[in-house]
Amino acid sequence: MSEAVAEGQAAAVGEDYVVDGKRDRLVIVASTLGTVFEWYDFFIYGTLAAIIGRQFFPVGNETAQFLLALASFGVGFGVRPIGALLFGYLGDRLGRKYTFLVTITLMGFATAAVGLVPSYAAIGMAAPIILVTLRVMQGLALGGEYGGAAIYVAEHAPRNKRGFYTSFIQAGVIGGFLLSVAVVLISEWFVDREAWAAWGWRIPFLFSILLLAVSLWVRLKLKESPVFQAMKEAGETARNPITESFRGRHQVKMVIVALFGVAAGLTVIWYTAQFQALYFLQNALRIDDTAARAMIGAAAFVSMFWFVLFGWLSDRIGRKPLIVTGYGLTIILLFPLFHWMAAAANPQLAAAMARSPVTVQGDACDYNPFAQAQATPCGRALAALTSRGIAYEMLPAPGWNGQAYQVRVGDSVVNAEEPAALESALTGAGYRLEKTTPAMSSMIQVVLAIVVIGMLSGMTYGPVAALLVEMFPAKVRYTSLSVPYHIGTGYFGGFLPFISQYIVARTGDPFSGLWYTIGVVAMALVVSLFWLPETSGKRLD
Repeated sequence: MSEAVAEGQAAAVGEDYVVDGKRDRLVIVASTLGTVFEWYDFFIYGTLAAIIGRQFFPVGNETAQFLLALASFGVGFGVRPIGALLFGYLGDRLGRKYTFLVTITLMGFATAAVGLVPSYAAIGMAAPIILVTLRVMQGLALGGEYGGAAIYVAEHAPRNKRGFYTSFIQAGVIGGFLLSVAVVLISEWFVDREAWAAWGWRIPFLFSILLLAVSLWVRLKLKESPVFQAMKEAGETARNPITESFRGRHQVKMVIVALFGVAAGLTVIWYTAQFQALYFLQNALRIDDTAARAMIGAAAFVSMFWFVLFGWLSDRIGRKPLIVTGYGLTIILLFPLFHWMAAAANPQLAAAMARSPVTVQGDACDYNPFAQAQATPCGRALAALTSRGIAYEMLPAPGWNGQAYQVRVGDSVVNAEEPAALESALTGAGYRLEKTTPAMSSMIQVVLAIVVIGMLSGMTYGPVAALLVEMFPAKVRYTSLSVPYHIGTGYFGGFLPFISQYIVARTGDPFSGLWYTIGVVAMALVVSLFWLPETSGKRLD
C-alpha cells in the first residue's frame, strides 16, 4: 500500500462515515467482556481481603492481618505502571489486539493460582511470598489491559460517539466488581460457614479459569485496530514508544495532567464507592458481611448505567465539564453521604454513638495497628476498641504524665483492658456489637447513598477512556495513555483501601479515611480546571 493511501485510510478512521455496525458491536462486546473478566480477577482479592489476611499472614492480630492483606492488594496496583510500560511498548510496536490477548491470559492464570496456594498454616512464610508474587503478575497484566481495550474501541468509533462507545469499557470495570461480589455471594450460599472459611473462599479464584476461556474465545475473533494497521502499513509506528511518549514539553504536560488531573481523581472516587463503602459497612457499622456485599453489589449494578450515560453525554457537552463538576460535587457530598449511610444502616449504633460517645484521654496513647502487643496500657485500650469497630475520640490530657489514661463510655469510666467490663459498658450504653442485617427500608437508603457516590464516579470515569485516547498521538498512544493512568490509579487508588483503613485504625474515627479521598480529588480538581484540554470530537490521527 502506498504512503498516500495509508494516510488516507488513517484519516478516514477518524471520520464518522467509517462505520460497520456488526464489527462495532463485536469490538464493544469483546473489549467490555474482557474488561469485566479481567477486573473480576483483580477485585476478587479486594472483596475477600479479610479472609485472605487470616489465611496468608502470620500476625495474631486481626486488624494487622486485614491491613497486610490490603497492603498486598496495593502491591498489585503498585506494579501496574511497569506493566503499562511493558505492554504499552508492545501495543505501540506490535499492535493492540495481541497485546491485550497476552494481558488477559496472564491475569487469568495468576488469579486461578491464588485459589491453589496453601495457607500460612500449611507452608509458613512461603504462603505470603507466593501470594504477593501472584499479585505482582496480576498488576503487570492489568497495566496493559485498560489501555489496549480503551484504544481498540476508540480507534473503531465515530468521532461523535467515541465517549459512548468507550463508556462500556468503563462500565465493564464496575461489571468486574459486581461479578466478583455475585460469585462470592453464590459461593457462600452453596457452602456452610466452616467450609467457606476452610476452603470455599478458593472457589471464586478458581472460577476465573472459566472466565479466561470465554475471554480468549471472544477476543480471538477480533482484527487489529484500523488506525494501527494503517500506521504499520505506512511504516509510521514508533521506534521507541517509551522515549517518544515523553519527548517535548507539550507531551510531558499532557502525561502530567492525565496522571494528577484525571487518573488520580477518578480512581479514588471509584474505590471509595466500592471498597471503602464495603469496609465502612462491615467494620464501622457492624453490618453482616453478606448483607454488606449485597448492598454494594446492588448499588454497583445501578451505577453501571451512570458510566454509559455520562460517556454518551460527554459526546454532546464535552468531557471536561462533566469531570470538573464530578470532582466538585464529590468534595461537597462525600461526608454527608457516608453519614447518611451510617444513620440508615445501623440506627441503634448511630444513636448510641451520639448519646454515649466513647472518649479516650491519656498521655501515652500511641496505637500501632501492626503490633502484636501494644507498648502501653492506653495503646492496649485503643486496640480493644479498634478490634470491636468502636469509634472513639481522643481528648487532650494537659498535665497528665506517665502512662495514666481514662476511657469513658458516655459519663462512665471503663477499664477498656478488661474485655468483660468493656463489653458490659458498651452493651449497657446501647452499642450493638454483634453483626446485624438492616431492615429492607434501611438497606434501600444505604444503596441509594452508594448509588449517588456511583453517579459521582460515573461523571468522572465515564468519559475518561475517550478523553485519554484523544489526548495522545496514535504512534505512542498505548504507552502515553497507560503509564499516567496506571500510576494514578495504581498508587492513588490501589493503596486507598490500605491508607483509608490505616487512618481509621490510628484515629478511631470511622469517617476519617474519607479525608484521603477529599485531598486527592481537590488536587485533581485544580489540575483539571486549569490544564485539562477539551478533546470531544477530536479526529484521531
